[in-house]
Amino acid sequence: MIRAVVLISGRGSNLAALLAASLPVEFAAVISNRPQAEGLGHARRCGIPAIALDHRDHAERAAFDAEVMRHIDACRPDVVVLAGYMRILTEAFVDHYAGRLVNIHPSLLPSFPGLDTHRHALAEGVKIHGCTVHFVTAQVDHGPIIAQAAVPVLADDTEATLAQRVLAQEHRLYPMALRWLAEGRIEIVEGVVRLRGAAASQALFAPQLPGPCA
Repeated sequence: MIRAVVLISGRGSNLAALLAASLPVEFAAVISNRPQAEGLGHARRCGIPAIALDHRDHAERAAFDAEVMRHIDACRPDVVVLAGYMRILTEAFVDHYAGRLVNIHPSLLPSFPGLDTHRHALAEGVKIHGCTVHFVTAQVDHGPIIAQAAVPVLADDTEATLAQRVLAQEHRLYPMALRWLAEGRIEIVEGVVRLRGAAASQALFAPQLPGPCA
């Protein structure tokens, strides 16, 4: 079993999916940069320490990240899980947790890093969209890819409908990837994730994608 600290900024739907998945993970704490984040309440109801650290109380990003790091390190985690944590991390933070800092992003990286991914996907007319679990590097929404899930982009999609369909896959993908981490199935070789065992065939799933004649 591994120990994890989860960082959130909002309602914590991915956090809820992780906690509901019966993973071989001890969740040592949930930390949010927004004291009113709904996910903190969910963590408390699950008996997990919930820590609110308001980024507005710090004049500099580095000072806030240092405070977050202090709380994380007190928990001695094996992995730090970003689950809707809406902060650009300092290089010092990323370097400190290199190889054990993971994130989920609502696009098929390297396409559409940053914000408003669903709007960009619709504007570009892509036919497949999705989400990505990856290790974090200093470059925003970049790093060795652990797993991805793809969904079709439908002709009548709006940002809201596309986001909803992607989020449903996030809730499946993130627990699966964290389980692989806990089971020691993941290694990074020359900047690329290699998966051991059955995990290797599950690194991409594409539910409900139409066939070529559909």
